Amino acid sequence: MREEFISESIEPVAGTIGPEGMTRAEPSLPARFVWRGQEYAVAEVLEKWKQTGPCKGGSGARYLRKHWFRIRTADGTEMKLYFQRQPGPGRQATKRWWLYAAELQPGSVEMDE
Repeated sequence: MREEFISESIEPVAGTIGPEGMTRAEPSLPARFVWRGQEYAVAEVLEKWKQTGPCKGGSGARYLRKHWFRIRTADGTEMKLYFQRQPGPGRQATKRWWLYAAELQPGSVEMDE
């Protein structure tokens, strides 16, 4: 297996996002999500971290931009997901959860698309 760059939005399954992150002012990782029409279940969080960036107004302040999660799914696939705190413009405005990369099996359907 090797890590493949994906950079596609994922859709959390309704009712699978718990309130635990709210107590820390963080997004809660969905327990299940859909990517390319297939549902994945999060079996384990392997690592999490935050990404900051400079103020876009030039004030010199730094702002929290993304919450990252390296996970293992129930089928054993390792993925890197992130939650974008400030969504992009236009059609991307409703998309907050993204699959950044995944370790996919050679010849898998996901790699071929």
